[in-house]
Amino acid sequence: MKIPDSLKRRHLVEQDLAPAQALAIADAYLEGNRIADALEFLVKADAQDRLSELRRAAIDCGDVFLIRDLSYRLGEEPSAREWRAAADAAQAAGKETYAIEARRLAEALG
Repeated sequence: MKIPDSLKRRHLVEQDLAPAQALAIADAYLEGNRIADALEFLVKADAQDRLSELRRAAIDCGDVFLIRDLSYRLGEEPSAREWRAAADAAQAAGKETYAIEARRLAEALG
């Protein structure tokens, strides 16, 4: 499937889609490494398992913004252990701002 242009994407987000169609659109975005664009369609497809996989991957690469977004969509807060893992990953990847924020969030949880 081809990635929709921005106007078509907006219309698709507003429509009721069959889960299979939403998942196909999400997969097209994921293949193009456009994770943020895929999320709305994964939610429409009720692909909780895929959202959880992406959340684990976000923790593994230390992407605090994506961890927060995915956690919100899944309705689950990251644990202190997960934030520490994200901080370590961010530090290793040279994402100092993410590392600092993830450590702050881990410390707030204890």
